[in-house]
Amino acid sequence: MILLIGLVASSCSSNSRKVSAAESKIRPPARENWNRRPLSNSSLIKSLVDSAIEQSTQTVEYDSSYTKLAYPNGDVPISRGVCADVIVRAFRSAGVDLQKEVHEDMTHHFASYPSRWGARRPDSNIDHRRVPNLMTLFDRRKWSVAITRNRADYYPGDVVAWELDNKLLHIGLVTDAVSHDSPNYLVAHNIGYGTKIEDALMSWKIIGHYRIWK
Repeated sequence: MILLIGLVASSCSSNSRKVSAAESKIRPPARENWNRRPLSNSSLIKSLVDSAIEQSTQTVEYDSSYTKLAYPNGDVPISRGVCADVIVRAFRSAGVDLQKEVHEDMTHHFASYPSRWGARRPDSNIDHRRVPNLMTLFDRRKWSVAITRNRADYYPGDVVAWELDNKLLHIGLVTDAVSHDSPNYLVAHNIGYGTKIEDALMSWKIIGHYRIWK
């Protein structure tokens, strides 16, 4: 049981909901302090971003507990989740079920995926909720784009993966929301206190940059 409870947290944020000093500096702008600035009329981008932003009003807690899920299209209650769930839910709104995509790809190419959890076979309940597995799938789908420190290279709908100061991995989605006092696109992510829309893009070391719509 102890092993199962830690399975998601080992590759996302902290199961205890405690964050590092660097992470604690990020606080969500009040809703009235940002508005949306779309770059494209693409229905795919709109679906991704709309879902991510909507999650900020629905997902209010971080919960990395191992949970038995339906398959396909399984999910934990929308009120809770981990960082990977933000991405999974956004992609589902755009017609891509990452639970199914990861499970099917792992079923045929299990050795191509990280083995850090000691799993001997795919598990559709948890595999898509692990950041390294999402990164592997995105790389295999050729969705990777260049990693830079230039904010202008990151567009609404892009997925970004980070290595946090505590070496855990984290993931989020670039939205088309901007603060009134800054042109920077804000990121939708759940790092320990529910899904938030924050100026977090350059807060940690970026280790993955993905674009499904290129």
